[in-house]
Amino acid sequence: MNLIQTLVNGEKGLFKPDTLTPMQKMTLRFVVVGLVYYLFAVIEGMLMRVYEVTPLPFVTQQQFFAILTAHPLVGIFGSTYSIVFGAFLFLVPFLMKKPLFSIKLGLWTFWLIAIGTFVFWFAGFVSHYSPLYTLYWPLPADFSQFSALGGAFFILGIALVMAGTLLWVINIFATITYTPAGWEKQPSGALIKSALGLTGLKNLLSKKKKEHLVSLPVAAIARGTVDTALNAVVLTFTGVLILIYMVAALLGIDLKHSAIDALLYKNWFWWGLDLIADGLVLIFVAGTWYLLATMITGKKLFMENIARAALFVEMVVSWTVWSHHLMSDQAQPGILKILSGEMVTAFELITQGLAFAITLITLWSARPLKMTNPLKFLLGGLLGFALAVPAGIMQADLGLNRILHNTQWVVGPHVHVAILVGLAMTLYSAIYLLLPVLTNGAQLYSQKLADFHFWAHLLGGIGMGAFMGMAGLHGMLRRTLYVNGEFNVYMILAALCGLLLLSAFLAFFINVVMTVGVKGVIGIFMPAKIKTQELTPAEK
Repeated sequence: MNLIQTLVNGEKGLFKPDTLTPMQKMTLRFVVVGLVYYLFAVIEGMLMRVYEVTPLPFVTQQQFFAILTAHPLVGIFGSTYSIVFGAFLFLVPFLMKKPLFSIKLGLWTFWLIAIGTFVFWFAGFVSHYSPLYTLYWPLPADFSQFSALGGAFFILGIALVMAGTLLWVINIFATITYTPAGWEKQPSGALIKSALGLTGLKNLLSKKKKEHLVSLPVAAIARGTVDTALNAVVLTFTGVLILIYMVAALLGIDLKHSAIDALLYKNWFWWGLDLIADGLVLIFVAGTWYLLATMITGKKLFMENIARAALFVEMVVSWTVWSHHLMSDQAQPGILKILSGEMVTAFELITQGLAFAITLITLWSARPLKMTNPLKFLLGGLLGFALAVPAGIMQADLGLNRILHNTQWVVGPHVHVAILVGLAMTLYSAIYLLLPVLTNGAQLYSQKLADFHFWAHLLGGIGMGAFMGMAGLHGMLRRTLYVNGEFNVYMILAALCGLLLLSAFLAFFINVVMTVGVKGVIGIFMPAKIKTQELTPAEK
């Protein structure tokens, strides 16, 4: 088969989208759209990296800050949410050996997130709406700086994403607890207790051990889904509040910004947003590590009961950790800075450290292991969090926070290394592992491209985070443009590492397209024609 035929039809013609089940197609749609939005985020990131070295003639300062506003949201909601939600809609029924509660709900989630992300991205692109993702009051509704119409559409896009998120939450918990037609009645209460980790806690404290009704990865998904639901409620409420001010401005009504207590608003907002950053991510990632470790080794997870209990503790910790974002806010009460900002944050080093150790010991117990793509990307993800979590703990010290707060250190060694190396490489591991399952055995087009993807992404992600961190230690603030070239050396090196990240993604994307073919990618979005009796055992 020549190169053109491979590009159109896929490697050796193995991938045939018309043989996929509705479940497989739905999952692949989430993944494909998530990867497209990841490309959006990477390109936007590169534009900002270059702009911080030398202003681009086709990008104004207003547009730079609009990109800075949309960039993390496209990465989180458009890319990460799409890939994670699609993967978990497949894995929960697959691991529980029962059908998904509703494929229709899953498709609604897909379209709401895909369309919602485009709406808020496009609103920022056209109107240059740019209060930055912190949305500090009254900045989001300050109409002396931003367009009320652009802001209204921006918030509408976020609302669509949150609506899709809530439908996903319903679908996940319904799948865990419901009894499929014709099945023996399932104990929904006991399933919830097992999923939330209460059974694991009881087993640690009791001599009489109870059987776990759900597997550990499903339990991690359930616990992370709790944080996802709470986060969606907080961001939806916040969006509605901002939208009220936007609509009032469009109608010529001037609502007083002082009616909202700014400090209360910031605590509410960061409590909700941190459920993603310090709750959902760490819980979902830990559960994914456990699943990948057991699937790669074929062995039972080391210290499973402790792993279950640690996930429950992490969920509770994620509800009480938000104040480390407000440690330099003079109005924030000192007791919250110490208890929530320092002490609870430091505890995350223990919970995530346990997940790290349990995963590595499980892998070590099965040696020798072949260095497959899923294994090496899993190890890359572990390394990413091993670097990023301590960097975050350092920021959660009242003394160091005075130096590091609001600098490039925060978004470099902590945020970007955690997301680009820790989270993204974990997701890549899962994609490489599940790709043959979702495509009915399609063979990867090029191992050389996969190897390049690994090294370019790993070195690019760590390098960019390190050089941004160095600039931060020398005083470079985040969300700030420096036109005098003061930090150009660090920004040039960070931009080169960003170019490595872009090259890594393009290698991966080309590899996937060459594996399934352009026809295969298009076929994923065509309606499934598979009859019920042709579904896989996990979907029946």
